[in-house]
Amino acid sequence: MSMMRSVDSSTACGESNLYTRKDGSNNPTLSRHILSADKQMYNYGSGHHYVQEPSAPCQLMANIHSSVISNNPYSSCFEVSHPVSSSSSNISHQTSHSLLENPSPEPDMDYGEEEIRLKLQELEQALLYDNEDLDTDDLMGVDSDWGEPIKNLLSTNLPGGSYSDSSISCIGSNKEPKTAKQLLLDCAAAISEGSIEEAQAIISWLRQIVSIQGDPPQRLAAYMVEGLAARIASSGRGIYKALKCKEPPSSDRLSAMQILFEICPCFKFGYMAANYIILEAFRGEEKVHIIDFDLNQGIQYFNLIQTLSTLSRKPSRVRFSVIDDPESVNRPVGGLRVIGQRLEKLAEDLGVPFEFQLIDAKTGDVTPEMLDCRPGESLVVNFSFHLHHMPDESVSTVNERDQLLRMVKGLRPKLVTIVEQDMNTNTAPFFPRFVEAYNYYSAVFDSLDATLPRDSTDRMNVERQCLGRDIVNILACEGADRIERYEAAGKWKARMTMAGFVSSPFSSNVNVPIRALLKSYCDRYMVKEETGTLYFGWESKALVVASAWK
Repeated sequence: MSMMRSVDSSTACGESNLYTRKDGSNNPTLSRHILSADKQMYNYGSGHHYVQEPSAPCQLMANIHSSVISNNPYSSCFEVSHPVSSSSSNISHQTSHSLLENPSPEPDMDYGEEEIRLKLQELEQALLYDNEDLDTDDLMGVDSDWGEPIKNLLSTNLPGGSYSDSSISCIGSNKEPKTAKQLLLDCAAAISEGSIEEAQAIISWLRQIVSIQGDPPQRLAAYMVEGLAARIASSGRGIYKALKCKEPPSSDRLSAMQILFEICPCFKFGYMAANYIILEAFRGEEKVHIIDFDLNQGIQYFNLIQTLSTLSRKPSRVRFSVIDDPESVNRPVGGLRVIGQRLEKLAEDLGVPFEFQLIDAKTGDVTPEMLDCRPGESLVVNFSFHLHHMPDESVSTVNERDQLLRMVKGLRPKLVTIVEQDMNTNTAPFFPRFVEAYNYYSAVFDSLDATLPRDSTDRMNVERQCLGRDIVNILACEGADRIERYEAAGKWKARMTMAGFVSSPFSSNVNVPIRALLKSYCDRYMVKEETGTLYFGWESKALVVASAWK
């Protein structure tokens, strides 16, 4: 018998399309060991969702379809209380380019404009171009390379109010013009050194050469330049509120998030890996209890319920406890109630005994008593794309991140699963954080370009509503305002070990079907296992990491 508790007002979740893999099919399927091609429609809640009726025990991705609202104003992602122009597709006409309306007055100069230009050109050639071994991908030494002389020259606004022609495009030299990436790195280095006028000038130039409709480097630069501009303009004063990062996500953003998880297999594989090892933990168990601290849109669990229904020996009761945190950035207002109803309907249709419980509380305030763990239950706690939102010791002495892990350890779970994006934007200082973010999102934007056409409104919606917003938060915010605090796999391992957990490596039952499915996507996607952890990425860059703990 299905049960539903502790619910609020509801919001319907949209429908989305699944995207074509390189084999041309519309429905992602596992290897011949896992999936059948039969489809059946289930109508649960307010929308129709297509799920596959499995013929084998380990199907792990539900085909949940949602519509996409394509006419999103780009400015809603980065609004910093400036007017937005719509006269051009260039990002400079869609974002807050009025950030630079009041440049600082020029200091007195002892020499003329032409002499300045010549000095800049000579310094560039001496410092940047004569050293052919200089690697712009490894800019940790940028401070010493530039030094005070060029810093002082570039921080002066030349006639025209922009970064000097020679320093940007190398006019009059035999060298190639600087790329958007090089200019972004110059700008980030200037900000980290406090050379704000120099950074403002570079931003003005960048806005003329980047576009959200260009190639991946141009599109990434378009979002990153707005993150840098927001950092300068806000100076840490209420930027979180100004960028609207704490507001509940709109239906546009929720649709975009669902599309991102569907079209980027790295996110999908992270969910799949967690589901596989959860099913292994539940094998032979009569009563199972899953606690999830960020249900998001329930994508992971539609498939898990479907797969549970195919087991020869089903659990006699499946209980879900979901935290409904009012401050969650992924929380549709009232939407968890709707998602719970859909999960409940699917479980009923498939004959899975199901109970869904909402716990209305901030994540940091959850206590063991609220979770209502019962004797005889096999308990699993799932953290999919959630822990990085918890503030740690670098934000507050309370250290909610480690506090939550210790509380979960006290529940004595059979298994804890973690799925996270693999990059360090938590404790890294601004400039290394910028380099880390650039390298990570460069791979993500490249992968999207291989999945969706350049003029796809779905791709633009994903980049605006999901990736662009995260980039701005990572670059522009500090302290409690910066909530996108990702950590690398090694740091999660250290945290889990300190909380008393031990690693539970993935078995071949997890690795084999995921590797088989990977072959149906672009061959530039990769999966690797290292010390019991699964890494999913694009070419050599790991994007998502999945691990399990006991």
